[in-house]
Amino acid sequence: AIEKLSRYEGNPLSVNDSTKYRSIVGALQYLTLTRPDLAFSVNKVCQFLHAPTSTHWTSVKRILRYIKSTGLKIPRKNSFLVSAFSDADWAGSIDDRRSTGGFVVFFGSSLISWSARKQATVAWSSTEAEYKSMANATAEVIWLESLLAELGIFLRASPCLWCDNLGATYLSANPVFHAMAKYIEIDFHFVRERVAQKQLQVRLIPS
Repeated sequence: AIEKLSRYEGNPLSVNDSTKYRSIVGALQYLTLTRPDLAFSVNKVCQFLHAPTSTHWTSVKRILRYIKSTGLKIPRKNSFLVSAFSDADWAGSIDDRRSTGGFVVFFGSSLISWSARKQATVAWSSTEAEYKSMANATAEVIWLESLLAELGIFLRASPCLWCDNLGATYLSANPVFHAMAKYIEIDFHFVRERVAQKQLQVRLIPS
C-alpha cells in the first residue's frame, strides 16, 4: 500500500527512470491543486524524490491508473457554514515514524482548501499527532475567516472542526488534560483559545 512505503524497498531506478519519476511526481503535485483526493498519496511518493526505487515507481503508476479511472465532482449549494475535517496517521512512516497529517476545509458544501504533509517531529501518541493536525486545520480556518471578512462575507455560526480522535477533542475543551500533553503546549493553547472564545467548535466524528 502507498501509506507503507519505505526508502529501503525495491531496487534503485536508473538515471533515466529516476528523471522520469521526478518529472511525473512534479506534475502530480500541480494536479493536487484541483484534486484533493490525491494529496495524501502524492505527498508520500514525493518523500522519495532523492532516491526513488522500483517500489516507489509502482506506486506512482498506481496513482496514474487511479486518475485515469476517476473524477471529482464538487456540488454547488448556498451555505455560509465553514467546516473542517482533520486526521493523521500516527507514526505512519516506516523509516522515521513521523506522522502525516492532513485536513480539508469546506465552505458550505464546497471543498475549498486541503493539505497533506509529513509532520516535522515524531508524535509520542496518536492524540499528539491528531492534535498537531487539528492546529494546522485551525490555522487554515482562521485565515479563511479573515479572507471572507475582507470580501464582506461574515459567518452566521462558528466554524466546526471534526476529528476522529476522542483524546484530541477532549484536549481542546478540557484544560485538565493540559498536564498530560505539555509536549504539544503551543498547539494546545492555539486551538484551546479559539474554542474558549467560542470562535471554533470541535466535534468528534467516527473514523
